[in-house]
Amino acid sequence: MQAPLFIAAIAGLLVLISLIQPLAQRLKVTSSVLLALVGVAIGLLAAWLLYTPRTNAFNEIADVFVNLPLDSQGILNIFLPVLLFQTTLTLDVRRMAEDGVVIFVMAVVAVLVATAFIGLALAPFAGLSLIACLLLGAIVATTDPVAVVSIFRDIGAPARLGRLVEGESLLNDAAAIALFVILLGALTGQQSADLASGLSLFLWKFAGGIAIGYIAGQALVHLLPLVRDFRLAQVTLSFALPYLVYVSAEYLAGVSGVVGVVMAGIVINLTGPSRVTPDGWTYLNDVWEQIAFWASSLIFMLASILIPKLLVDIGLDDLLLLAIVIVAALVARAVVLFGLLPLLSLLRLSQPVSFPFMTVMLWGGMRGAITLTLALGVTENDAIDPEVQQFVAVLATGFVLFTLLVYGTTLKPLIKLLGLDRLSPLDSAMRSQVLELAGSNVRDGVAQAAQEYRIAGPVAERVQADYRKRLADAPGATPAEVDILDRDRITVGLVSISNREREIVLRHLRQRTASIHTAETLLAKIGNIADRARAGGRIEYNRAARDALAFPRTMRIAQWCQRRLKYEGWLARLLADRYEMLLLSRIGLDELTTFNRKRISGLLGERVAEILNEILLNRHEATTTALEALRLQYPDYADSLDQRFLQRAALRLEEDAYRGLLSQNLIGEELYSSLAKAVQEARARAEARPKLDMGMRTVELTAQLPMFQDLPRERIEKIAHLMRPRFAVPGDHLIAQGERGDAAYFISSGAVEVVTETQRIRLGRGNVFGEIALLTGEPRTADVHALGYCNLLVLSRADFKQLMDKDPDLQRHIAATARQRQAMNAEATSAEQEEQQPLS
Repeated sequence: MQAPLFIAAIAGLLVLISLIQPLAQRLKVTSSVLLALVGVAIGLLAAWLLYTPRTNAFNEIADVFVNLPLDSQGILNIFLPVLLFQTTLTLDVRRMAEDGVVIFVMAVVAVLVATAFIGLALAPFAGLSLIACLLLGAIVATTDPVAVVSIFRDIGAPARLGRLVEGESLLNDAAAIALFVILLGALTGQQSADLASGLSLFLWKFAGGIAIGYIAGQALVHLLPLVRDFRLAQVTLSFALPYLVYVSAEYLAGVSGVVGVVMAGIVINLTGPSRVTPDGWTYLNDVWEQIAFWASSLIFMLASILIPKLLVDIGLDDLLLLAIVIVAALVARAVVLFGLLPLLSLLRLSQPVSFPFMTVMLWGGMRGAITLTLALGVTENDAIDPEVQQFVAVLATGFVLFTLLVYGTTLKPLIKLLGLDRLSPLDSAMRSQVLELAGSNVRDGVAQAAQEYRIAGPVAERVQADYRKRLADAPGATPAEVDILDRDRITVGLVSISNREREIVLRHLRQRTASIHTAETLLAKIGNIADRARAGGRIEYNRAARDALAFPRTMRIAQWCQRRLKYEGWLARLLADRYEMLLLSRIGLDELTTFNRKRISGLLGERVAEILNEILLNRHEATTTALEALRLQYPDYADSLDQRFLQRAALRLEEDAYRGLLSQNLIGEELYSSLAKAVQEARARAEARPKLDMGMRTVELTAQLPMFQDLPRERIEKIAHLMRPRFAVPGDHLIAQGERGDAAYFISSGAVEVVTETQRIRLGRGNVFGEIALLTGEPRTADVHALGYCNLLVLSRADFKQLMDKDPDLQRHIAATARQRQAMNAEATSAEQEEQQPLS
């Protein structure tokens, strides 16, 4: 009978939880505070019903709440993994990395400091061992962000403040639980109590948890593409992951399961969106939001129900000890916030944290369900002295109630007092522009809707008048706030453009015109560009954009493998990836130029839009140059990839057409399924990327050269025997001006740039360079460097002379090419000299 009653009790709690949300909003209190109060009330009512002699009718259901069939370990095992995992999925990890040092200090160092302060403050008065006092300090050191973040969102506090609090709470659970396990083992005599062994065990648990979480996260990342079209399967995989990581780390490897789950969630957060469709990622997040709501509410409610049971033996001495805990915890947090964080900023190890931010973080250190659950675990441990059990239960529970009832009810007025609920100067200055832009669009839309739906003109005019009045009455920016530097507006524009670029890439991923790998690479680059733009404005944006076009470091290693080991596959894949990435980037930049002209100009002003347009044009030119360099290098392969892109776009349009006909009931489900299946089969064929042939076989390379194509095969083989293949990497200096010519170079694939004193000439596949010095016997007249990765055939001076002597037609062709190049150089030199002559 106990199991059905427990299920019914959980269902009843879920009903209460759903009703508490609107009630908390109506009462203008945080839901966590109301959950705690309702939980305490249920606990008190259940105890009264169970032990009152007046009635026995409710004993069975009351016993379920008084003696929960779940112990503390069961509560943590069921609820903690999903809570941690969902939190990491929703965090802006890249933005949080900007405050990584601050978050680490608050999450790890602050836990150690709080444990030490509370333990040392209690030891002289509690009459218990220092280990027991430190154990209590570890239990109450972990913070609960739910109530704090809900307050932030309710009143519009700065986003950075929310990230700091969420990041701290995410990791300090791991630090506090790891420290709790170590101190609990020392208290029960299961492990050594010396500082050195405790510290090494603490570090081992963290490092081991990170390793297991990273490996598990990467495993899921590689599994997600297999179920890319199956949203339910994606959710199922993601739901299983945190439990597998937590159990494997905590019970098999003996390391921190909390750290493991957090690390796995971070990996999925960073790489998951590009491994599934955008709609699938949204669906997964929506499901996880619901799961986390159930888990966080239930764990808080169940823990609160236990509060009367934990406080059953409270006395006046306990109230004095509770006051010591409150003061020590506050002082410890203040020391870290106002002592250590400014020092880190002074040493330039972290970004500055403002005084108002630190004040809110000091007062926002609320405790919640994890603290209560750990305290419950102490009371359940028979190896711990009953006096210590009662000490931990009373003080931990009392401290949680104090933080919820005092901090939770006064945090919102404190935020308003510090002015953190107000818009930033830039947002305030932009507010009137946003209202004007939106109001204009609304007025035009109302007029169009009135005409379309044949609504009388006076009615439409009254609606438009309401909007005009609303805009006129809206609080605008003060003159001081309007005077915002263009530099700041440009930064806002660049971040907006980066966000838009990310949406463009995700749209192509959803429409399957971009591969998962290409989208993942480009999204990472866009994220880096946006982060650097936030930190350094236009200068850092341009630098990040240039870095995004650079060849990856692995390209050098792949090139070495190709040259030394004759393994071409890796290099071919990297070059193919680069072409796809550049193609998608150029397409996105085309859209961004239009977006800037139509949307940004109305919001940030024409001057800022012009500057942004110039930045985008420069980036577009650099991307196009890099793309054309690859196209010159591998024209046939580039055409194949362009054709593949268009095929994907055509399949998406075909699929949309069939879906539209189905939605309009013009075709039935059976016909639609047949048509959709045909599209899927065609898409599977289009997904296969053509193989890039590096073409370093000398005979084939020689035969590809236009000047040798008409020669018989035997003659080509003899010429190829004289040739020496060479693979050039971007930027390679192939020829230096003034040096003695010792070889001629034939371009089989790729592109080079010939740089003279007066001009730059780009040469591609089929061209020859370096032959002029061999024909004339004069020093080199130009510098030549590789624009991209090039397949070259090198002919030494002696072999070049031998080849020219044996083939008069080839000699005439190369001589004519050399004369043409010399004439171009001479003409450019003459033109430059005429420009430099003074006017008479």
